[in-house]
Amino acid sequence: MFIPSNFKFTRLIQLPLLVLILSTNLSFIAGLEGSIGVNYGTVADNLPPPSKVARFLLDSTIINRVRFFDANSTMLSAFAGTGIETTVTIPNDQIPNLTNLSFAQEWVKINVVPHARSTKIIRILVGNEVLSTGNKLFISNLVPSMQNLHTALVGENLDRQIKISTPHSLGILSTSSPPSTGKFRQGYDTYILKPLLSFLKATNSPFMINPYPFFGCSEETLDYALFRPNLGVFDQNTNITYANMLDAQLDAVFSAIKRLGFINIDIVIAETGWPSRGDTGQTGVDAKSASEYNMKLMRHVSSGIGTPLMPNRTFETYIFGLFNEDLKPGPTFERNFGLFEPDFTPVYNIGILKPMGKANIPPDTRPVQGSNGKNLNWCLTKIGAKDEELQRNLDYVCGLGLNCRPIQEGGPCFYPNTVRAHAAYAMNKYYQAMGRNEFDCDFKQTGSITNMDPSYGDCKY
Repeated sequence: MFIPSNFKFTRLIQLPLLVLILSTNLSFIAGLEGSIGVNYGTVADNLPPPSKVARFLLDSTIINRVRFFDANSTMLSAFAGTGIETTVTIPNDQIPNLTNLSFAQEWVKINVVPHARSTKIIRILVGNEVLSTGNKLFISNLVPSMQNLHTALVGENLDRQIKISTPHSLGILSTSSPPSTGKFRQGYDTYILKPLLSFLKATNSPFMINPYPFFGCSEETLDYALFRPNLGVFDQNTNITYANMLDAQLDAVFSAIKRLGFINIDIVIAETGWPSRGDTGQTGVDAKSASEYNMKLMRHVSSGIGTPLMPNRTFETYIFGLFNEDLKPGPTFERNFGLFEPDFTPVYNIGILKPMGKANIPPDTRPVQGSNGKNLNWCLTKIGAKDEELQRNLDYVCGLGLNCRPIQEGGPCFYPNTVRAHAAYAMNKYYQAMGRNEFDCDFKQTGSITNMDPSYGDCKY
């Protein structure tokens, strides 16, 4: 027998069933609204005017948080009256000037006060990945600059409405694996990050981080980075097996913060994303992988499950980025992180467009519909898939907590009692629960979508 009635599936990752029950596109959108934002970069010569961008986001998408990489007055004015929450950024080279309180006060009067009533500014970011620049002048003045800006906001009675923070790269960690050993780089921990954390705690502001599993993965860890079924990474200190790289990165940051004596500071994902195009031979750099990462990212951070060390919470998250930016320097992938082309055409579909009478499903994955309006497509095992591969799929899906009782002894789908038949039931269960996306039936190319109902007798797929 492949699955006896007393069999207990190996629990590879610790996820409650709730996160997996995303049965319709509308419920998926409702869960995301309010927690997902985008980074609105402008290193391009073909972008639409900010007024059109603001109207597009408001009318056509569920996005209601936007981060700017400066404090451009035209862009802030474009978002006036939309209710979209905006975050502005002060460039790194302005940090030394902000150590002068008068300069900080003047900056707030010029860049914030004129827009504060009509545009929903929620946060000012001082620099971007400042510690990673290695510039001692910027680094040593970071916290004093943040303190002066807060004082300036207090003077304008805006300190409760607008918070001050700064985003970091994962380069601030000296140790990140396993996550429980996360530690900030020596020197920065005591002299910069501890005072910074004290400021954030005192002002009820979040610690902001830019985790990019894309930059941390290889061909061997691609499934781990893309939230696909995988064996996971074990942390021997906590006996936790991590099922995805993002959770491991976030928990490493949490561990580093805790090591400095802080436990009640929110963590916000200021940037994360995946490119849709790259140079020849790059692993996982394509529209399918980008769609898969960003869609699963949105589900995960909005699910309420949290991470192993930060359970039962959601994460405010900003996807990078809104548009492909054709003037960005560097490799091809740097110019292809966008969710949209400059004409607002989606680079791929991740469900952030508001329903307009039609489901937001790419044509190549649109399900067949029956007379009752329900989707009729299923995920089954591919011909030629090996039993050992299918057994791994079976263990993974049932280990998530999905209902596999029908394929246990005595269940209506127990016969035929083969790995292939049981795996087909389990793989389809996962595919249906995750929203019927093509990539949710991939299973390392051992799954195949069909519109022929495999149900038989009392065994219902």
